[in-house]
Amino acid sequence: MTLPQAAGEALAWARAQLRNSPGAEPLDAAILLAHVLAVPRVELLAHPERPLSAEQAARFAGLVARRAAGVPVAYLTGTRAFYDRELLVSPAVLIPRPETELLVEAALAWAQGRAGLRVADVGTGSGAIAVTLAAHLPDAQIHAVDCSPEALAVARQNADRAGIAERIVFYEGDLLGPLLDAGVMLDLIAANLPYIPTDDLAVLEVARHEPRPALDGGPDGLDAIRRLLAQAPRALAAGGLALLEIGAGQGERAAALAARVFPDAAIAVLPDYAGHDRVLRIERSG
Repeated sequence: MTLPQAAGEALAWARAQLRNSPGAEPLDAAILLAHVLAVPRVELLAHPERPLSAEQAARFAGLVARRAAGVPVAYLTGTRAFYDRELLVSPAVLIPRPETELLVEAALAWAQGRAGLRVADVGTGSGAIAVTLAAHLPDAQIHAVDCSPEALAVARQNADRAGIAERIVFYEGDLLGPLLDAGVMLDLIAANLPYIPTDDLAVLEVARHEPRPALDGGPDGLDAIRRLLAQAPRALAAGGLALLEIGAGQGERAAALAARVFPDAAIAVLPDYAGHDRVLRIERSG
């Protein structure tokens, strides 16, 4: 195979390689080439004649081959844009997605005008929620929990990059368990837990590469959410808010589960931009 020697040629070649690849997006080729050349994507369009060294061409070809095999772009570049920042990611963590930004927006809207909030990001993964909330709520106490030490290492790196590592306390453990053990009460619980039904994983491209524990929600997709809700009444303060990301079509069942443990709470299901169930909102009475 003759490797492309200029940016424009490289993009055309990569798009042809990825044209029939499952899950590939039109921008993937440009994202990967910009990563290899360490330039903004607009630079590739402005200067299609930009030369590639033999090493750069070989590296780009290798990344394109891995993308054609289904490896997510974020794992190939090691980064993912989320809300108003760029996060480090690795195969140890779920790749942050725009749907989770809706949860962050809901949290920040509720937090407006409230000082000194005690916040937990349960199942923090890359730290996307914890780091973003810490950056926007400078006087909040942020707690981030995950059962994976590898995921916590990535989350700590993202907190370091954001310059807020000293404001987030990280815990290795299961759901709210470490916070309950420490006697921490919370004003805001945010969680993007696994919610895909086990049987669905067999046919989903995402399950081939992203960590299964971050995806597998049990037979109905609600196992982790069910367990978190069982713990939450002991950790969520009066007047506090819980925001849990859920799957499309899970809103009615998730809301019913919440109503059993929080009978006096205001419970709602927030839709995403496509109109699908996306965030379970539980506001405890004051």
